[in-house]
Amino acid sequence: MSLCSSETPSRRGPGRRVYLATESSLLVSNDPGRLDAHLTRDNTDVYARKLDVLNRGLSGYNTDWATPVFKRTIATRQEQEHVPKIRLLIIWFGANDSCIRPSPQHVPLSKFAKNLKDWVDLVHSPKSEYYSPDTRIILITPPPVNTYQRSADLASRNPPCLLDREFETTRKYADAVKDVGREKGVAVTDVWAALWEAAGKDEPSLSKFMYDGLHLNAEGYEVLYEALITTIRESYPEVAQKEGAILSD
Repeated sequence: MSLCSSETPSRRGPGRRVYLATESSLLVSNDPGRLDAHLTRDNTDVYARKLDVLNRGLSGYNTDWATPVFKRTIATRQEQEHVPKIRLLIIWFGANDSCIRPSPQHVPLSKFAKNLKDWVDLVHSPKSEYYSPDTRIILITPPPVNTYQRSADLASRNPPCLLDREFETTRKYADAVKDVGREKGVAVTDVWAALWEAAGKDEPSLSKFMYDGLHLNAEGYEVLYEALITTIRESYPEVAQKEGAILSD
């Protein structure tokens, strides 16, 4: 588990947070183009000095393994009175869940969808001890996998590894995220579609946006960032940026 921000409020914001719950395989900590860096980069001041951006990247985790960790890192109703509020919760899982058998990371599609629903209910259900009705939630789909790049990367290892992900399987997990969003009434950023369109719907051309067929490079994160900001502006304008300021406090 990589903790890329402090647990205490920074000097940026009045005790409000953007929380990124992700697979760290998709949020590489030393990549200056990664999503949390985009949200706080000085040149655009997206959320810097407005909201703390917390990246909770879990190395190699799927939604099964991440669920108990997620519960430990969000506040209960009683605790919410004494800690910064989560204004926006961004959940980005699926790339590890969609690994094919016999990978231990594999989570069946139906179980993956149930886990996402449980996470949303954990925050939005009045019956939950973590109920936070003012927290907006965005689900991000897994990106497409470039099996050409991924195969080459795995084959170059010592010892060589077999391909662990499939293009069409990842698409199904991306579709499941969109289905959960519709069912639960929360916003979805479809980075699968955004990258596929940017690549001209040509799998080998995804290499422009990935450095190993799975992890996004700086150009890939730029596509994700633009898609995410569009989702925030369209679905949650009260937490969107306009001319460097929060629309509504």
